[in-house]
Amino acid sequence: MPILSDKGAALLGSATIDMKTAATTTIYTTPVGKVTRITHVVVRDATASLAGGTSYSITNFRQTFSLAALITANTGYLVIQATDITQFTEIAAATAVQLTVTTGSTAAANATIDVFGYTT
Repeated sequence: MPILSDKGAALLGSATIDMKTAATTTIYTTPVGKVTRITHVVVRDATASLAGGTSYSITNFRQTFSLAALITANTGYLVIQATDITQFTEIAAATAVQLTVTTGSTAAANATIDVFGYTT
């Protein structure tokens, strides 16, 4: 039986991530024999303000974006869209989709990161 992400955009993976500490965390891994295309990412349920968090990146999607505008803990969220008319690279089979924190939030905070897209 085909999986939903083979037929249309779907939630590919979620992870709760430390948004202050510089690190790289895997959110989703492309299945063997498939490629992934990310359509958008949702950052939600932050445990504290992400003010000061000015440098985050998603594998083969958005690079060096700010989450500093997410200042309402637990109820606020941000939708990270692709930039207009930008070529992205398909994420190959068995390749991890990761969030990289370079300059994280000033306060200690975790947030849930949802990656949406599709596989073929």
